[in-house]
Amino acid sequence: MIGTQVFLDPLTRLKTAESFVKVTTLAAVPEDGTPVQFPVLADRRDAWTKFTQVPIGAVFLQRQTETKLLALSVVCPHAGCFVDYVEEQRGFLCPCHNSLFLKDGGLKDEQSPSPRPLDTLEVQVRNQNEVWVRFQDFQLGVTEKKPVA
Repeated sequence: MIGTQVFLDPLTRLKTAESFVKVTTLAAVPEDGTPVQFPVLADRRDAWTKFTQVPIGAVFLQRQTETKLLALSVVCPHAGCFVDYVEEQRGFLCPCHNSLFLKDGGLKDEQSPSPRPLDTLEVQVRNQNEVWVRFQDFQLGVTEKKPVA
């Protein structure tokens, strides 16, 4: 029995807290504030194998000032569908239930099925040009932004 526990330990080990992931360069984010979607790549490990730089999600990045960025999750907080930025609407659209979100991620319509605005993510500019995001998933269908472990 103890041997089995040691053997299966990698499968039952708890994940550590999410960390920052390099997403892109500052030069790749438009200066005019238009949101652009970027893939989030990170190393993943299952029980015994390490996978290098695999897609784990995506984020929208937009400039607020020359070096200050806003990072938004691409996942609608209602049911987990991926939102798209629609230039004509100057906001984000969820194709699953047609909810509209403002350019800053806020709810455009208070009657929206989404219980909260799009989830913001912590973002940092490092070494003057590298954009790093603390990538996290959040609980769906609730009004409060709660990280999923």
